[in-house]
Amino acid sequence: MCRHLAWIGAARTLAELTMARPHGLLRQSWAPRRMRHGTINADGYGVGWYAPRLRAGPARYRRAVPMWTDASYASMAGVIASGCVLAAVRSASVGMPVEESATAPFTDGTRLLSHNGRVDAAAVRALLARHPEAPAPDSACDSALLAALVWEHAARQPLADAVARVVTALGDAGLADSRPGALRPWAGDWTTPPPDPAPTAPPGPPAAPAASGSPRSDGADRPPAARLNLVVTDGTQLVATAWGETLVYRIEKDGVLVASEPDDDGAGWIEVPDHYLLVADTRKVTLRSLTSGDGYCGLHTVDGGRHDDTEHSDDRPRRDG
Repeated sequence: MCRHLAWIGAARTLAELTMARPHGLLRQSWAPRRMRHGTINADGYGVGWYAPRLRAGPARYRRAVPMWTDASYASMAGVIASGCVLAAVRSASVGMPVEESATAPFTDGTRLLSHNGRVDAAAVRALLARHPEAPAPDSACDSALLAALVWEHAARQPLADAVARVVTALGDAGLADSRPGALRPWAGDWTTPPPDPAPTAPPGPPAAPAASGSPRSDGADRPPAARLNLVVTDGTQLVATAWGETLVYRIEKDGVLVASEPDDDGAGWIEVPDHYLLVADTRKVTLRSLTSGDGYCGLHTVDGGRHDDTEHSDDRPRRDG
């Protein structure tokens, strides 16, 4: 459900980051290698980058067409360079609009956000209803609603805390299913009290044994869980989450690259464990569990390629290559 990448470090061109790599974002738009949901990312793409000497807020270029069809982007990507870039290619969820305003990266004027995954939009709207001061979403799609919620939280607390709180609040939301008789896990859960329990039925004959092939009652009928891989930046740091989808990073000699999947087969790629928060600057990556303890704690620090795994060593990141 989308692929994205973020770079922070020495200035690199947009072409180098998104188009030149053998398995880069351009190739991932038609042939992703690790995407768990969907097979192609042809419903739009976007790139955001910072030019701090010119202005504080990022520049942004978004289209509702496949990246490989946009000759204008290919012509300009080689002459625009930045030390902080966030880019994404999109595979729209069923029922979500295919339009520029629904395409990442989203912005509040100073930050950029991309969402790889899917969440029940009703659950996000219910949380937004609690925060009338939140900015209006760019679109009705779930990712734009998520961005508005992150912007509201980021106005009041550090960016990493804002992202962590939004993701953990929505992590159990599941995905609403509109088919007749299907489970609708978050329809009003956060805006109305739970219904009164149904009256107890009078005793009756024992139920007949379930026939072979009957629906199981061991949890297999639960709706699929929300997928909340976010990458957010304010131009000075990258904040990302692994929640239901793949996320990797690599510390390079001049910066840090975070991505949905490796853009080459070289060494040094490190896979972020599921349900972890990543915070990166130009020389260090810190990982924190989003599910252990009280919210998110237990950290690993990566500095110059070395790990400090003093806590939660069983959850240490796995290095590829």
